Amino acid sequence: QVQLVESGGGSVQAGGSLRLSCAVSGYIVSSTCMGWFRQVPGKEREGVAAIYGGGLTYYVDSVKGRFTISQDNAKNTVYLQMNSLKPEDTAMYYCAAEPRGGSWCRRMSNYAYWGQGTQVTVSS
Repeated sequence: QVQLVESGGGSVQAGGSLRLSCAVSGYIVSSTCMGWFRQVPGKEREGVAAIYGGGLTYYVDSVKGRFTISQDNAKNTVYLQMNSLKPEDTAMYYCAAEPRGGSWCRRMSNYAYWGQGTQVTVSS
């Protein structure tokens, strides 16, 4: 069984930081594509960041320079470090896994496995 469990969400003031964690079981994170998505009520889910073979990364333009995706292979865990947070970053954040290749990973759609989500709220 594949399981992804997010943690680390919370409420912060604009300009603050949070680090989200995604603990993965059922496969090795270094052998697959891992991504972070976010969604607010009434809007489409948005791909935020992805990491795949060799530590290659992808970020949506709105978070470049502020967010960093990384993985700890020993802990089989994926992280999203979020700095300089803005109110528009407020969303439910989801960790997801995609076992297909890097080109599919960068599309940031139709990932195979999903976590339960963790809420991030940024106040002005």
